Amino acid sequence: MEIYDISQTIQEGIAVWPGDQEFRRVWNMRLDRGHSCNLSSVTMSLHTGTHLDAPYHYDDRGPDIGGMPFKKCIGPARVVTMKVGQSISAQDLASLDWKGVERILFKTMLTEPVQSAFDSQFIFLTEDAARFLGERGLLLAGTDAPSVDAFNSRTLTAHRTLLHCGVAILEGVRLARVPDGDYELICLPLKLAGADGSPVRAILRR
Repeated sequence: MEIYDISQTIQEGIAVWPGDQEFRRVWNMRLDRGHSCNLSSVTMSLHTGTHLDAPYHYDDRGPDIGGMPFKKCIGPARVVTMKVGQSISAQDLASLDWKGVERILFKTMLTEPVQSAFDSQFIFLTEDAARFLGERGLLLAGTDAPSVDAFNSRTLTAHRTLLHCGVAILEGVRLARVPDGDYELICLPLKLAGADGSPVRAILRR
């Protein structure tokens, strides 16, 4: 069995969306200080690294991440390299083979980005692309970019369109070493009540 870890490593200095809470870890107890165990606490944005968005992230009436259905997070997924310019459009998607696709992961970056450097020039989904995915009845759409919407978007149109169609959103996956093709995806969020998102440990296997 092939297993690919497609998660970012959450650590000090990991890139976060500008203005988000940066990752910080504090040691509360340490063996080398004479304590009975090592014990730490962390502070971070729930959208740090590889993460799932809850509908509540962009709609006050949407479900929180604790209510994310398992069927969206576990099951067949297809990895597809998108050689496009600034964005992925419905026209770009129409040329792909969609037979049997339940979940899609878009590979847009040719190399692994430096985790501590946030790049605002990433490939995003246009509104018609998000609608295309929703009309196909997909369970999840994922991307190696930090967002399905453009960096300067204030309306989050792709997010809202996918939400309306019941498509879960997985962002910040790492696919540079993953060949295109079909896999089983596992990307379970933490069961956080009232939360707008959650980091995930995402893997692909086949």
